[in-house]
Amino acid sequence: MDPRHFYQPREGHGLAHDPFKAIIAPRPVGWVSTAADDGTLNLAPYSFFNAFTADPPIIGFASNGWKDSVANVEATGEFCWHLAEYQLAEHMNLSSADVPAETSEFDVAGLTSRQSRVVSVPHVAEARVVFECRRTQILQLTDAEGSAVDTWLTLGEVVGVHIDESLLVDGVYDTAAGDPVMRAGGPGDYFRIGAHGLFRMRRPRSEDLNASH
Repeated sequence: MDPRHFYQPREGHGLAHDPFKAIIAPRPVGWVSTAADDGTLNLAPYSFFNAFTADPPIIGFASNGWKDSVANVEATGEFCWHLAEYQLAEHMNLSSADVPAETSEFDVAGLTSRQSRVVSVPHVAEARVVFECRRTQILQLTDAEGSAVDTWLTLGEVVGVHIDESLLVDGVYDTAAGDPVMRAGGPGDYFRIGAHGLFRMRRPRSEDLNASH
């Protein structure tokens, strides 16, 4: 008998909590600031976020539903991403509150806005790493049959990068020192990483593979 649990998502997983989000984890947090046409600032964390290419650098976040962040990016073409580090975790969590569109999550979370260098959208002054971004695409996702899903993938090119110099060691960004908060499974599970979790593997070269045969 196969000891593995198997399910088809459309028929339900039969478990206490959906394992999909726990398996694709931990995930970096897409902590995104945008601005409405009237200047109201919006700040929201998205658990479906990642980088997709490095040249040019493009990042993206997925929103379940057409939320303020997506609407603002469509209107202005700009957004900022922030490293959600452990010391800002509570602020990040507060910014996820469901508040009226005219209320700024910067105020709700007790954070300071700072003018960006390239884009017009301000960013979180307290964040030690910030990407200023310009929209490249907003895509509505579809399922395998081609039917539209109420989830929107917003992609943006990183056009400006802010890094606190304390996170640079001999010209190399220290990922562990950034102390990133990452989303996992469960109703509120997050992870941190540390230097103890570091290991290295070099990509094999074709000549090395040929020599082993």
